[in-house]
Amino acid sequence: MVRFDPYAYETHEDPYPIYRRLRDKAPAYLDPDRGFWALSRYDDVRAALDDPATFSSAGGITLERGVESVEPMLIEMDPPRHTELRALVSRAFTPKRVAALEGSVRTLARSLIGRFAGTGCCDVIADFAARLPMAVISEMLGVPASDQDALREASDAMLHREPGSDALTPEGLRGAATVYGYFTELITARRARPGDDLVSALLAAQEAGRRLGDAEILGFCFLLVIAGNETTTKLIGNAVHWLAVFADQRAKLLADPSLLPGAVEEILRFDTSTQALARTLTRDVTLHGVTLPAGRKGLLLFGSANRDERRWDRPDELDVHRNPAGHLAFGHGIHHCLGAPLARLEARVALGELLPVLGDYTVEMAGAVRVHSGNVRGFARLPVHFTPHDPSGPRIEG
Repeated sequence: MVRFDPYAYETHEDPYPIYRRLRDKAPAYLDPDRGFWALSRYDDVRAALDDPATFSSAGGITLERGVESVEPMLIEMDPPRHTELRALVSRAFTPKRVAALEGSVRTLARSLIGRFAGTGCCDVIADFAARLPMAVISEMLGVPASDQDALREASDAMLHREPGSDALTPEGLRGAATVYGYFTELITARRARPGDDLVSALLAAQEAGRRLGDAEILGFCFLLVIAGNETTTKLIGNAVHWLAVFADQRAKLLADPSLLPGAVEEILRFDTSTQALARTLTRDVTLHGVTLPAGRKGLLLFGSANRDERRWDRPDELDVHRNPAGHLAFGHGIHHCLGAPLARLEARVALGELLPVLGDYTVEMAGAVRVHSGNVRGFARLPVHFTPHDPSGPRIEG
């Protein structure tokens, strides 16, 4: 019998053998203890994403009960409200707006790398990957640099779970209160004195008579600081880790910078930071001879779908020459990640600046620490050692 515990630390260390057993033996999984269901094959996950009327987001996108967001978030809405709100906030992530950020993202990346380039060692997460996305999102929201570390620590605390537990820790509860409290005050401040930031733009839309409440603005800020920060941090860390394991693929990127955009997509497919999101069934669904009951919450396993042998050749190999079009790292359908273009830009720039400096680096896995979350996969610490480098040297601008 196949058993799948999304909160077990051994699952977090390497979920992919468990995913394979689910796909082969229990593609429509019903957990006998917790009662959740899980879909693991690519075609099933994608079909569910294309059917929001059946696989509803309104019950929350985490499996935990009783910890759904206090304020309404776009990612936890169904049409028609989802359609209305997404049309409003999507203007912040147009290709033109995102492309305009590349210069500032690259400058910030070089500044962060310059702090450790000459030392020969760093914690890729603490020194780089956690700081770059947080700074970018904070600039968009109007959060000053002096407040970014506290917000990042609060969002980190919200992700952590104790072994086998789906409950927020006391630190996680305090982290949630910190994030909500901070943005409640920021919204009040921007209403009194607007700035050139996304919060001010959303308040202006509210003043213009559009259907946008303070609670929805607060929920959007919360979503950005969690999703826009944490998932990209883990993406960059996962990339550094796997390009050490697959050193031949790293060498290809250093030799041919034009491969970098495709390599980001392949890393997203191979080990996506968002491993799963929850949905709640609005009706009974029968798949593979198993009936998943209406009203029951379960998981769409993106990480498993992206390694499905039925969809991909050699799915357990990282191949920067692969065309991984169709991967589900950013979801699919009406909830396809709004921030995907920004995440792609940040990852491409980050790796383009970082890899030449790290060169033939090694990861100190004995000192690495994984994030323990039911949804997000990545590292909390990732120490690397490399030959000290002149930070003014060449970069890959892929």
